[in-house]
Amino acid sequence: MKTKICSLILSFIAFQAFSQVGINTTTPQATLDVNGDMKVRQLPMTTSLTGFDVMMYNITTGEVQQADPVLVASAGGGSGATNTTVYAAKKTAGINLLSLGLFPSGFRAVNFLAAERTIGSAALFSDTDNTYVIPSAGVYAIGFTFRYGTGLQASILANSPGVGIVRTRAGVATTIDSRAFSGANLILLSLTISESSISSLYSLQAGDKISFGLVGSSALDVGLLGSSVASFYIYKVSN
Repeated sequence: MKTKICSLILSFIAFQAFSQVGINTTTPQATLDVNGDMKVRQLPMTTSLTGFDVMMYNITTGEVQQADPVLVASAGGGSGATNTTVYAAKKTAGINLLSLGLFPSGFRAVNFLAAERTIGSAALFSDTDNTYVIPSAGVYAIGFTFRYGTGLQASILANSPGVGIVRTRAGVATTIDSRAFSGANLILLSLTISESSISSLYSLQAGDKISFGLVGSSALDVGLLGSSVASFYIYKVSN
């Protein structure tokens, strides 16, 4: 009987001494340190995230840690996530076309302001040069619409005006897309449908500046800008 009691006491002492257990390692660094692959053959399925955390592998420390499922969804753009690159603005008054030496020939930017945004963070837009600043590299969806005056004018197609998007990278401005206004010849009268839009995907780098404006617009009537409307949206869709 004494032998059994001594063995039990020694077992408890040994348990305290080896409170860190290693599998495939003689130097465990946690309560349970597994040096190798792990296989789980069957797990129950849950239909709700409420009350659950997910397990994630930390590639820096080699540890498995808890994470809020909402954070995982947000990082991956899943349901309920907030896309921090989303930005949209609309300008219905006070439109000016800005011509800078940096811009490609014939391009003049609309003087959008951060205060005219309809959605998104003001930090994404610069009032200094009226540009959206790309926060991280990836593929972006961009849409830009401009209506000159009422949207229908007597012919102004002599110098092929239209809408354009310019990207400024490392001090070099490049027109990444443009679309001319369309027109119609009605024998005695030539008309220009002075409303156009661009909508597509573009690969961009962090720090790129995006300007929205008109191309081939030197002959436009500045007075009609007072009744013009411009709007754009932009957001990241992929890395």
